[in-house]
Amino acid sequence: MADEDFQTAESGASKSFPMQCSALRKNGYVLIKGKPCKIVEMSTSKTGKHGHAKVHLVALDIFTNKKYEDICPSTHNMDVPNVSRKEYQVADISGDGFVCLMGDDGETREDLKVPEGAVGEDLTKRFSNNESLLATVLKAMDEECIISVKVDNQSK
Repeated sequence: MADEDFQTAESGASKSFPMQCSALRKNGYVLIKGKPCKIVEMSTSKTGKHGHAKVHLVALDIFTNKKYEDICPSTHNMDVPNVSRKEYQVADISGDGFVCLMGDDGETREDLKVPEGAVGEDLTKRFSNNESLLATVLKAMDEECIISVKVDNQSK
C-alpha cells in the first residue's frame, strides 16, 4: 500500500461556490478579482453570429465599497461568495478601537475594530451617548466587518 496524502478541509461550507453567469442577479453577490462584491448593475450583450452572449457586471466590494467591473460569457461559471450576516449587541468600545460585541448566545467577541467612515463615526457617537446598539456584521471569504449600527429596541 503506497503512502497516500489526503488533503483535509475545515468543517463547514466553503468560502464560495460556482454559479452560471446568466443566473446572477442584481443585488446578489459575486467574486471579482477575489473580492466579495454586491452586484449593482448588469447587462447582457449579444455578440456576433458564432459568439457567446456576454454579461457585463458592475459590483461594489461589500467591505470597502470599491467599484469593480467584469465581463463574462453568459454560459461560464463565476464564483459566488458565501455571505453571512449576524447581529450583535454592542457592549463596549476599547481605547484601541476594538468593539466588544455580544451574540444572542451570550458569547462575546472583541476581534473587530470600529469601521472607518460614516458607520464608525455613527457607532462611536451613539455609543458615547449611551444608546443601546445592535451592530450588523457581514462575513465573507474569511473577512468580517461591521457594516451598520442601529438602536436596539429590544433592550428597553
